[in-house]
Amino acid sequence: MSSSFCSKKTDAGMQQRWRLAAYGLLGMPLAMAALPVYVQVASYYSTVRGVGLAQLGWILFAARLFDTLQDPLLGHVIDRLRGGMTRWLALSGLLLALAFAGLWQPPASALAASWWLAAMLALAYGAHSMLNIAYLAWGARLPAGAALLPAAAWREGAGLAGMILASVMPAAVMSGPATGIASGMGLYSLAFAALLLLALLALLTLAPAWQAAPLPAQHWRAALRRVAANRRFRRLLAPYFLNACSVSLPATLALFFISDQLQAAPLAGAFLGCYFVAAGCGLPLWTALARRIGVLACWRLGMGLAIASFAGAALLGPGDVLPYFAVCLAAGTALGADLAMPPVLLAGIIPPDEPAGAYYGVLTLAGKLALALSGLALPLLAMLGYRPGMAGGMALALVYAALPCTLKLLAMATLWRSLPSTLTVAPYRSSP
Repeated sequence: MSSSFCSKKTDAGMQQRWRLAAYGLLGMPLAMAALPVYVQVASYYSTVRGVGLAQLGWILFAARLFDTLQDPLLGHVIDRLRGGMTRWLALSGLLLALAFAGLWQPPASALAASWWLAAMLALAYGAHSMLNIAYLAWGARLPAGAALLPAAAWREGAGLAGMILASVMPAAVMSGPATGIASGMGLYSLAFAALLLLALLALLTLAPAWQAAPLPAQHWRAALRRVAANRRFRRLLAPYFLNACSVSLPATLALFFISDQLQAAPLAGAFLGCYFVAAGCGLPLWTALARRIGVLACWRLGMGLAIASFAGAALLGPGDVLPYFAVCLAAGTALGADLAMPPVLLAGIIPPDEPAGAYYGVLTLAGKLALALSGLALPLLAMLGYRPGMAGGMALALVYAALPCTLKLLAMATLWRSLPSTLTVAPYRSSP
């Protein structure tokens, strides 16, 4: 009898893991689409299609600003869905697959390519946000027995795998002949669309079912007013925003730095892959450390490691491949703290009687605003005399490495004065 009970319990546990894996799989294609849009698009349109650097920067800024401002509205709509989640996800997935493929097939004219880029970015950002917010809302509304933390672990693990694929494959295509980039990225887009379809089917048929929630009791304006009144949350926003800016600036300029400063374009995929693998390996280490020294101290330590490792990048020049690999390893490890600590800090700040979604929505908005502002680094570089394909020089080194380090120092300073250091990580065991 006992053996039969244990067997049934084991089977139920295995079935639950498979259902959570089916939920988490969508994190992979979402990451596969996001990283090339943020990292490779600028380099592609400037070097292959001849779009001016200043013009490109303003297009990226406008598109990312649009992406930032639409999220609260999309979240408000998703909160009110009643049985329409399947249609919402299907429409979002189709639009994202088409827009992502279209990004890499622009017209030959630089002017036409600029308008094409603006349109495709608006569609891709909108579809990705629709899909991602609905996906996160699905996870937040899993039934109590579905184990929310393991579901999040599957989602983050799949997302990390997608980041590694997206950092290696498109970079390999971009480092090849310019005439083959469009066809190479077309094949990548097909692979992405196939994986997106598979992940959506798994989510809709095998994952724990979507739980439609009742309409919020309070209007969204009232929820935002309560968020704004939380003093500890306001204190978290400044260091979070400054730190997000310090991360998004190098992401926007990475390929320019690798190609023109290091003159090592064929190794771009290896550099990016090394960075994200280090981030994934660092995540469990930072979590374990946070249990010992506290979340806030752990995040500060991660910022310090990022500054110490990344400051040296400003001194690198042609052929400094091995030192840059060391920078990627150390900075990637530090990124693990940036990914893990802010959401845990926020969880300790939210009162139990207030809506968590409103808080995370504002935090996400701050992160996307930082990405939007990072696009202005391109007009700044153009003003300083830098042009893609020429030697990077001091201007590229300062904007790519020195400015992010300065922003991270400011984030550390505001974090040091803003929040109590008593928040700790509740111990749990969860892994995909």
